[in-house]
Amino acid sequence: MRRRVTALILIAGTMIVLYGGHSFYIANKNPLLSDNSQVINTHKLPPQKHFEKNWETIKNEYYDSGFNHQRWSKWRNHYQNKIKTADDVKVATETMLESLNDPYSRYLTKDEFLKQRTSITSKIYGIGVSIVNDAGKIKIINIIDQTPAQFADLHSGDIILAVNGNDVNGLSISEVSNLVKGPENTLVTLDILRGQSKITKQIIRKEIAIKSIKSQVEDKIGYIQISSFISSTVPNEFLEALENTADTKGLIIDLRGNTGGLLSNAVFLANLFIDQGRLVSIVGRNGYRYDVTAKNTNLNIHKPVVLLVDQTSASATEIFAGAMKDYHRAKLIGTKTYGKGMVQKIIPMPNETGLNLTIAKYLTPHGADINKTGIAPDIKVHFTKNDVETGTDAQLESAKDMLNKIILSKAQ
Repeated sequence: MRRRVTALILIAGTMIVLYGGHSFYIANKNPLLSDNSQVINTHKLPPQKHFEKNWETIKNEYYDSGFNHQRWSKWRNHYQNKIKTADDVKVATETMLESLNDPYSRYLTKDEFLKQRTSITSKIYGIGVSIVNDAGKIKIINIIDQTPAQFADLHSGDIILAVNGNDVNGLSISEVSNLVKGPENTLVTLDILRGQSKITKQIIRKEIAIKSIKSQVEDKIGYIQISSFISSTVPNEFLEALENTADTKGLIIDLRGNTGGLLSNAVFLANLFIDQGRLVSIVGRNGYRYDVTAKNTNLNIHKPVVLLVDQTSASATEIFAGAMKDYHRAKLIGTKTYGKGMVQKIIPMPNETGLNLTIAKYLTPHGADINKTGIAPDIKVHFTKNDVETGTDAQLESAKDMLNKIILSKAQ
């Protein structure tokens, strides 16, 4: 299996690491884990009041009560009676957040907040292709099955020249994505270069079902690839993958390129393999700590597991990998993970905007703080340029070898 090329999908916006807490594994007993990110705050406030509400929310919710060694009141005083427009709110709030030296906390405009919610619900409207920027050209590298792009006979390798008459030369893939996406059942026109021929395609946008998990079986080994923990459909998708691989003797779970998603998804998956004990600890403001513990699911999986990880495996992915490693429930192969041990909460704010705010950090079950350090694999194997050129995958082959050895040792 050739490793999946990381690309921006035109049916999705930029997906950042999210925090979510609704699951029967994570009860509302813990104030850190309450989550109302699905709610849009339609309350209208004038710009100055809106800014002050943002200031107050950060003051009350941000995990570092020292605010990066500064008096938080200075920002309210600095912008008093100076906020006149929505742009002023955005600039002032972003300036405050930048002072925290926290790359994960940010202000969400109305459009950005909507994209966050869409990422979680997986209700995406577009055409169904993946693109990359290839030497300045926007190239289609994948057509998703049963989507408008496939029905319109778009091909992998097609180069997008224009969208609805707008030349895409010099635009980022995110900007091209925003041009292509739109309301369901509306038309988008693409000018395509295929070889030496220019082609124009009119395509009707539709809702695209994004699957985060793929599975297959080879020689009694189950392979499950989890590309993201963002979607609320991940638990059901993973249970389906387990059913598809039920007749195997071991599992390889591929977490490479998975930048994270919902905390509740990571906890759900970990609890399938770990039936008792602490799965993750959430440490909030002033040292408040909440331990998320395993529950009896009657679905515990006891077959051997190998996890594939790399430097882009982050956040919720590291929660899952950290729990599996701490309990010796899986062997990790690949390279050190990213090291994002902070928890964000999406907070709806007035005027349909929001804050993506760091409210806590997490620790692995054995108390390790992996922020900025990552999780080291049990066996380090790099994915090399030679793998790309030859279509091989040294990391995956190492995982197969290790899993077969474990299976053989258990059989003796």
